[in-house]
Amino acid sequence: MAESSLKRTLTWVEGTAVAIGAVLGSGILILPAISAQMAGPASLLSWLLMSLLAFPLAITLGRLGAKYPHAGGIVEYTRLAFGETAGRVTAWLFVGTIPVGVPIIALVGASYVESTFGLPHWTIPSMAAIMLLVSLILHRQGVQIASWVQVLILVLIAVLLVASIVAAASHMHAENFQPFVSHGWLSVGTASIEIFWCFVGWEMVGHLTEEFQEPQRDLRRTFILAPSLVGGLYVALSIVTVGTHAYGTADGLAPLSQLVGIGFGAAGLKITGTMALFITMVAIHGNVAGFSRMLFSQARSGVFPSFLAKLHPRNQTPTGSLAALAVDFAVVLGTYTLFHVNLGTLIKWPSTVFLVLYGIAMMAALRLMKDRSLGQRAVPLIPLLVCVGLYPLSGWAMVYPVLLACAGWLVTRHNARYGSIGL
Repeated sequence: MAESSLKRTLTWVEGTAVAIGAVLGSGILILPAISAQMAGPASLLSWLLMSLLAFPLAITLGRLGAKYPHAGGIVEYTRLAFGETAGRVTAWLFVGTIPVGVPIIALVGASYVESTFGLPHWTIPSMAAIMLLVSLILHRQGVQIASWVQVLILVLIAVLLVASIVAAASHMHAENFQPFVSHGWLSVGTASIEIFWCFVGWEMVGHLTEEFQEPQRDLRRTFILAPSLVGGLYVALSIVTVGTHAYGTADGLAPLSQLVGIGFGAAGLKITGTMALFITMVAIHGNVAGFSRMLFSQARSGVFPSFLAKLHPRNQTPTGSLAALAVDFAVVLGTYTLFHVNLGTLIKWPSTVFLVLYGIAMMAALRLMKDRSLGQRAVPLIPLLVCVGLYPLSGWAMVYPVLLACAGWLVTRHNARYGSIGL
């Protein structure tokens, strides 16, 4: 029925922009420097490992999205592979990601701008709120409009980042790469958990597959281009960060500002402040796009309350889900403002849930692709093994997805016995 269907307007160009925007988040502002402090020059191995992991992960999600185009994304793949209960529990895992993660992205970006320009502290939640509100309004108007805004901003980000990398590259020194493993091999694995935050977001495109004009063709192109561009950018940035030793100083500068300042001097502060706003905006944009569609699809299926499935009468955008996100974002920003929560600690929690979700998606792919060749089935096996290996390194954060899964299972059992939570 038209009133319960999303409009097909996306091409591979907008899809690639959404994918890059969802992945290229605020982590790029701080994590190259943080990972270098944690693991020294050996942090480059962590970045390389995560960049290589992105390819089989993205390719598998692209294949699943092309074969099963559904706004539920990973939730739908899990349901098809392992049954209704597994799908519903997976939907509840998602509840612990974007509702917490996107406000963190906004606050990290706003904190970066505040630090760079020396603004008063109250501007952090204010800037974060404005960025979140703009994204919600654009998505209410339609995903195509929001996606083309994403394309334009990404072009600006790419120009600024590449210029910064090239300008700083001439200031690299070989001695900054010695000793290579300065903090032990375990630090490489620990840094990988932090870096994983920079590579979450591929699944958001899967939630938009109902809005692609030609999912089979467009998703293949999207999931080849996006990880290539993102991985290359991250690795290049981490190399110049280590090579110029743009980390670990006590002068109060934000990490990326140190790097850009090496290449551009005092003007680097203004450049990175502008870049921080752009990067944060596209990250918010891509994640709001995907998560709002996941909420819509699961409300349409009866997993979440039915008001989340409400569509705009003209634009056919999920206004119910967007309104719920607006309330959630206000609560998270209010909590940060009142209790001064540490953002660095918070990042690891949704990142660990994404690690579990990707592992579930890869297991679903193995189940759904059992008729494929051995080579094709090996593609999802690689990221699955990496996810399993990294999970124990997440510390106490590994409890978070377990609690979410238990909550989802209990709600599912309750609904099966007493009826749906639909309103």
